[in-house]
Amino acid sequence: MTTTTTRPRATGFPGYSETWPCEAQSAARARSLVRAVLQTWNLACLIDRGVLAISELVGNSVQHTNCELVQFSITMPDRHCVRISVTDTSEKLPRLRFRSSGEDMSGRGLTLVAFTADQWGVDVHPKGKTVWVEMLARQTPSNSKAI
Repeated sequence: MTTTTTRPRATGFPGYSETWPCEAQSAARARSLVRAVLQTWNLACLIDRGVLAISELVGNSVQHTNCELVQFSITMPDRHCVRISVTDTSEKLPRLRFRSSGEDMSGRGLTLVAFTADQWGVDVHPKGKTVWVEMLARQTPSNSKAI
């Protein structure tokens, strides 16, 4: 069995970006990268939300587009905010479904992303789109320090 380790490639301060084939296995790679980056940035409080978001965003590109590649990035616009994004070359925009029946096998992913993210959106480009989420690391009594 072969094991691959994701090695983040720096794209800015701080930020990481990778481009992978638009296939289901890329979601696992993206989850690994999110975990590694958030641990490195001491933002473990965002790992569960970040992993959920990237799984859904990459999954949507894989399932709903015919793209060959998907680009993933994670940046920290400020000290307590993380932005996770997925870019593909499809012009098809994601659709937030407000209702789904209990029998639906799909269609809830973007609703989950919208619920767990502090902000989310879509940036349209001449050759595709970027779907992004922003998450804030909130101080809780257990991780705040008395001054």
